[in-house]
Amino acid sequence: MANMFALILVIATLVTGILWCIDKFIFAPKRREKRAAAQAAAGNTLDAQTLKKVEPKPGWLETGASVFPVLAIVLVVRSFIYEPFQIPSGSMMPTLLIGDFILVEKFAYGIKDPIYQKTLIETGHPKRGDIAVFKYPKEPTLDYIKRVVGLPGDRVTYDPISKEVTVEPNCSSGQACGKALPVTYSNVEPSDFVQTFSARNGGEASSGFFQLPLDQTKSGGIRLDERKETLGEVSHNILMVPIAQDQVGMYYNRTSTWIVPPGHYFMMGDNRDNSADSRYWGFVPEANLVGKATAIWMSFEKQEGEWPTGVRLSRIGGIH
Repeated sequence: MANMFALILVIATLVTGILWCIDKFIFAPKRREKRAAAQAAAGNTLDAQTLKKVEPKPGWLETGASVFPVLAIVLVVRSFIYEPFQIPSGSMMPTLLIGDFILVEKFAYGIKDPIYQKTLIETGHPKRGDIAVFKYPKEPTLDYIKRVVGLPGDRVTYDPISKEVTVEPNCSSGQACGKALPVTYSNVEPSDFVQTFSARNGGEASSGFFQLPLDQTKSGGIRLDERKETLGEVSHNILMVPIAQDQVGMYYNRTSTWIVPPGHYFMMGDNRDNSADSRYWGFVPEANLVGKATAIWMSFEKQEGEWPTGVRLSRIGGIH
C-alpha cells in the first residue's frame, strides 16, 4: 500500500468531493428556489448581500465543497504527473545533494493507482542511466533514489578495487553474452567535496559532506575523488572515497557479478562508497518503481539530519 499521506489525501478528496456533489445537486438548487421566491415577494428589491442571508450555506458544507477542487488537483498532479521529494542523504552525490528538492515524473514508468500502486496504464520502462525513485524492496514504506545501471537480463559486474561497472545486456540465460555495453571512465580527479565520517545508520553513511576549495581541508575529513562515468549514452559524475574498498562478502549473494531477473532492475548510487544499493540488497521489482527524477525545484544548504543554513539557487534546473 502507498504511504499514509497518499491514503489520507485520497480519503480527504473523496469526502470533500461527496460534500461538493451534495451541495451542487441538492442544496444549491433549493437555495436558488428560496432566494428566487424571496426576491419575487420583495418585488425584486433585494441586493446580493441580502439574498445570501436567505437560506445561507452551512459553514461545514461551504468549507468542504470549496476545498474539494484544490484537493482534487493536488491528488491528480501528485499521483499521476509529478510528485516532490527531498534528498535526505548523500548517496547520489554529486548529481543530487542533501537538501535538494526534486520533481519526480510519476507517469514515466506507468500510470498507477494512488493507493495500491498497481499499474493501470503502461507508459514506459526505465532506461540505463535514469535516476529513479522506488520503494525500498526490504521496507516498501521507504522511498529510495538511485541510478538505473542494469535492466532485466543484464549481467552487471562491479570491481570493488577499480570501482568500475561492466554491463553485458541480455544475459538472462546465464550463458555467454553478446556485445557489452560501452561503459567508459575519465581520469580520477579530486572532487569539491570533503567527507567527515561517523557511525553508519541502516547502511547509508550518516557522514558530513562539505564543499570546499582544493586548497582547503576539514579536521578529520577526507577529500573525495571524482570521475565521469559514461553508461552507454548517459554521462554523469561519480564520487569515491580514496581509502575505501568494498568487501565482496557484504554484497548481495556474496558475489560481484549479478544477472538481473526479468521484471527487475539493478540500482546504484553515484556516491559509490556511500550508497546502500543493489550491490548489498539486490534487485528492484518493477512494481516498486515510483517515477523518474527530472528536475531540482529548490535546494537548501544542509547536512544530513540538520537544519538548512542557506539556499542554493544555482542548483535549480534539470537533473543529468
